[in-house]
Amino acid sequence: MTPQPFTLDIPEAQLTDLRARLRNTRWPADLNNEDWRYGVNRNYLRELVAYWIDGYDWRAQEAAINALPHYKVQIDGVPIHFVHVRGKGPSPKPLLLTHGWPSTFWDLRKMIGPLADPAAYGGDPADAFDVIMPSLPGFAFSTPLPRTGIDGMKTADMWVELMRDVLGYDRFGAQGQDWGANITQQLGHKYPQFLTGVHLSRFQNPFGGDPAAMGTAMPGPEDFGPGEEGWYERNREGLRRASHIAVQGTNPQTLSYGMHDSPVGMAAWLLEKRRRDAHLGGDVENVFSRDDQITNVMLFWLTDSFVSSVRYYHEYANSPKVPAHDRRPLVETPTAIGVLPRDAIAYPRKWAEAGCNLKRWTVYASGGHYGVYEIYDQYVDDLRAFFRDLT
Repeated sequence: MTPQPFTLDIPEAQLTDLRARLRNTRWPADLNNEDWRYGVNRNYLRELVAYWIDGYDWRAQEAAINALPHYKVQIDGVPIHFVHVRGKGPSPKPLLLTHGWPSTFWDLRKMIGPLADPAAYGGDPADAFDVIMPSLPGFAFSTPLPRTGIDGMKTADMWVELMRDVLGYDRFGAQGQDWGANITQQLGHKYPQFLTGVHLSRFQNPFGGDPAAMGTAMPGPEDFGPGEEGWYERNREGLRRASHIAVQGTNPQTLSYGMHDSPVGMAAWLLEKRRRDAHLGGDVENVFSRDDQITNVMLFWLTDSFVSSVRYYHEYANSPKVPAHDRRPLVETPTAIGVLPRDAIAYPRKWAEAGCNLKRWTVYASGGHYGVYEIYDQYVDDLRAFFRDLT
């Protein structure tokens, strides 16, 4: 399993086809939707698409992506793309960063420099990491996905192969948010002998009803303690708005016909999730610039990966959830939880204390669901502090 360097070079014909589709969009009516109550506002989306056609520069984005060291390798017959940046310091520690949906590896890019070369960002070279950022199976450049059945648990197994067999790290740390949190938590559960520590945006896992067994049941109001006021109500609202989970967990293929045919349809679907779950202050562009929004869509559109990315939900919903062991805590690996105060879902500290070897609990000053992009500096500080004394 020798990784091969990878350079992104999208054929011009794909970009020409995309521009034609954008220009020929068949726009629906959008009555009384100035506040986005019915979903994505048409006026905003039309302005974004106009910029996409006449102002957005894919080749500039492509060059920025190619500035990172990219590789591809086959793991268990599945193509896996990853970024691998060597740290600059006396003894860099390997750190695996895993993204979620509707993100890609590109959302994590702001953390690379400060983690890999802390001295260049005013930090201590002793805190340097080797940064490894894979694309989830079926996402972006980890395509085409050759078979079904790959969920978060299987992805965790693949990540161990990537880190140990492909890259030669005996032990490593891991961080994850969204799907990345599920995968990273599974790493900490199943492979404590290989993990120095795991850093998660939440504590949740699919093994049964007792929080000590990492249950999927949502916590009740009685489960939240001091400092967690309002979290129960936020969870109820977050679940009410999570329409994509119902669709993608049950009928992802049906949804994908429209998404793969219409770049505007795909953009609307992804934008709605970005706007809903980020800490925006009322304007999506307070967090995600127009270039950021469009590049995120392009990484799904140009790789034909929307369908395999949303099938990840179906695979998770329909896979058996069997723990690797019954020891307590089930996550024996030293664990840090970084709580995002405006995330869609929050789990109480007492659940984390019951289910994992909790060493650090940080409630950030700000940040929504896309914390690794929104407040990457707080993430970097927390990761440095957590992993500093772990070996």
